[in-house]
Amino acid sequence: MAESGVRVLEKGEILFREGDPSDCMFVIKKGRIAITKTKGSGEIVLAELHAGQMLGEMAFFDNKPRSAGARAVEKTEVIVLPFNALYSQFKKFPEWLKATVRTVNSHLREANQRIKNLERAEEKDAKMFPGDVIVRLCAVISLVGFKVGEKTEEGLVIPGGVLRTYCIQIFHQPTHRMQKLLEVLEELQLLNIEDLGEGRTKVTLFDHSQITDFVDWYNKWLYTKEADRIEVQERHLDLLHALIVFGNKVEADANNQVRVNLTVLQNKAMEELGYQVNATDMDTLSELGLIGERISEDDNTTSTEFDLAEIKRLYPFWRIIHTLNKIPAKQ
Repeated sequence: MAESGVRVLEKGEILFREGDPSDCMFVIKKGRIAITKTKGSGEIVLAELHAGQMLGEMAFFDNKPRSAGARAVEKTEVIVLPFNALYSQFKKFPEWLKATVRTVNSHLREANQRIKNLERAEEKDAKMFPGDVIVRLCAVISLVGFKVGEKTEEGLVIPGGVLRTYCIQIFHQPTHRMQKLLEVLEELQLLNIEDLGEGRTKVTLFDHSQITDFVDWYNKWLYTKEADRIEVQERHLDLLHALIVFGNKVEADANNQVRVNLTVLQNKAMEELGYQVNATDMDTLSELGLIGERISEDDNTTSTEFDLAEIKRLYPFWRIIHTLNKIPAKQ
């Protein structure tokens, strides 16, 4: 419980952190306080308060955790005003004044929430490839493949010029995004781009149906309620890849299910995959419903069963998404 009095802060010292419980407010007697907000692994400064200004007062009315952090910009003195002592004073206020102060505080909270929502929108705009853009651009590739694609031994060949025309004139998408998308898909070994000279290119899709399937699947996923979505995190990709490699060694049953020994997978992962896999990490995929729960075997090992074809289908989809999500709008 905070005690009233004067507190001295050295330069850089934290007064309180974002998310800390609130039991007092402060008045700056001398010096400066920076109000900060966590941003990724760092922080941003929202405001700088000076002598005579108050901070931490909003929680007096709703006891919510600190919505931002505060640290001393220089050697600073603050007067600590514990809420317990202030409540007895507040009770003496006229009811109309109490209602007014509470309303102002509520409006400030709402304004802060709107700012947070705007920040989330800005984060979306900061990506070159939001989900809807990924769907549109991949749909262009799929459609052009159906319209003018030429089947060859290497795959389905589509002229880069036609792709560009559809991108600009029909789907109204910027071509620099399409070019970057094609480069990423080439890195993921889903297609090949060949420069024919004089500004002409040839795009070869190794599996046209896979791009089309991805468009249908991801569009449906984006419009599924967030609570009902099955979302594979980037950290899960190595686990899916491991299941595919070891699942290919096992014969599927009549229901297309394969049974992989997770203990064997864990012991041989470094040798065969080049990275370590912990069998217990597979529980996260089980929780998502992508694989079954761990099964105890008679030899004290554990196994799991899953639909290998479905894992093979989803793995490249999530690789596309996570690779594109990491590309900033401005490069």
